[in-house]
Amino acid sequence: MKVLMILSKEILTDDRVYREAKALVEAGHEVAIIAWDRCGEYERESEIDGIKIFRIHNEGLMKILPNNLFRNPLWWKMAYRKGLDIYKSGFRFNVVHCHDLDTLLSGVWLKRKLKVRLIYDAHEIFGYMISRDKPSVVVKSAFWMEKSLVKYVDYIITVSEILENYFKSFAGKPVTVVMNCKNLVSKKYIPPNNDVFTVCYIGVLHKNRMFPELVDIIGNIEGVKLVIAGKKENLYDEVKKRSERYENIEFLGAIPFSDVIPKTLESDVVINMINPNDLNDRISLPNKQFEAMVCGRPIITTEGTYSGDLTKKLNCGVVIDYNEKAVERTIKNLRDNPKLCEHLGRNALRAAIEKYNWKMEKRKLIEIYQGFI
Repeated sequence: MKVLMILSKEILTDDRVYREAKALVEAGHEVAIIAWDRCGEYERESEIDGIKIFRIHNEGLMKILPNNLFRNPLWWKMAYRKGLDIYKSGFRFNVVHCHDLDTLLSGVWLKRKLKVRLIYDAHEIFGYMISRDKPSVVVKSAFWMEKSLVKYVDYIITVSEILENYFKSFAGKPVTVVMNCKNLVSKKYIPPNNDVFTVCYIGVLHKNRMFPELVDIIGNIEGVKLVIAGKKENLYDEVKKRSERYENIEFLGAIPFSDVIPKTLESDVVINMINPNDLNDRISLPNKQFEAMVCGRPIITTEGTYSGDLTKKLNCGVVIDYNEKAVERTIKNLRDNPKLCEHLGRNALRAAIEKYNWKMEKRKLIEIYQGFI
């Protein structure tokens, strides 16, 4: 089959989309992706691992408009037109695979015009995510838009059981969970080899991940090093500036997703503090969870979250309250108890080997497409 994916950001910054596209190529399908390169950092057309990439840049009116809320309607039209151009040029795709709600309208237009299949790959509940910083009228519109567009969808893919239940409650469409699991590094436990106990965080630098406070907390703990990496958005500049105050903080800046697992493997523990008062974060399973598992590293996460519940269930980390004292106390305890770290890390790796790995998850993706054939 020929598959057109639509993504509202750069594919080289989205590990899930890249892994799904690569899995389909390896299964014998042809894949092209329309991506929104908002900063114009990449060439308009390229190819990676057999995946054809067509990028839309912010130009003309797109560049003038004040923010992405106003740019979205133009993005939907441009993605639709680019999809038609790709189809007319000879890549006659059978399936449009839309990643998140901010691509789905373009997919619906393409389905109605070209009579192709439509997959909605919901990485999160979009209305919950934008409720952090968008007016209630925009949030309500997002929920209304999703429920209106889902009726055109042939299949829904999502990331967790919670989201599966959410979509089943109203969509009336088949739903499959494809988690953000990672490829196994090794089936044998690889112990860390650090002179200084190393805490790792690679991800969103947002206030709901306890940034920038986390820099100060760990920066003042003796015998501990913190390694940070994240995209150039949200609190990036503030975290970078604050990291420079401490000798035991290493700020890597933005790194390619190919470096995430190696850097995680170099750590002793992964930290992923999630604000339980944020509805979207509370029900999510962040990439950090699965990165820690395949590396055999314990994770520190938050009480009252889905991530915390899974960590307890698998006994693969430490679940704590969302406050500074709990972070400091837990890091010191793990620093001083290498046997505990190893025990939790081995549990994490065992969970990855038995269930939480990409090899198992990508089978589900391939089976969906096999069903279409």
